[in-house]
Amino acid sequence: MNEMETIDPRELNPLALAFVGDSVLELLVRTRLARHHRLSAGKLNTEKVKYVSARAQFREEQLLEPLFTEDELAVFKRGRNASKASVAKHASPEEYRASTGFECLLGWLYLTGQMPRVEELFEKLWADFDPNQK
Repeated sequence: MNEMETIDPRELNPLALAFVGDSVLELLVRTRLARHHRLSAGKLNTEKVKYVSARAQFREEQLLEPLFTEDELAVFKRGRNASKASVAKHASPEEYRASTGFECLLGWLYLTGQMPRVEELFEKLWADFDPNQK
């Protein structure tokens, strides 16, 4: 791939935004766990999965949705409604679609330079989300 033009994030496919948003959430969780826990890499990964699985992201989105602005809610819904050929093994179709919407929102926020908003939502998530709840 050669140097390409920069695409406006508003023009990106919602699944492309989710592709980025998945990494944003994973990096935030990995960083927080590594900075605050003296665990082996394997145990860090086990803890990380409690935050980045489709089921966890569904619950995180439900927790944060009341805080979404109108624009954020519209981006979330775009991602939630994007068609995907597959679903996660350990999540319902509803959970999987909502997690995709949440990833889409995080990707959009990141690519539009709204990292302080990503961090604000992540801090709320970290404070109020119980990763051990089923």
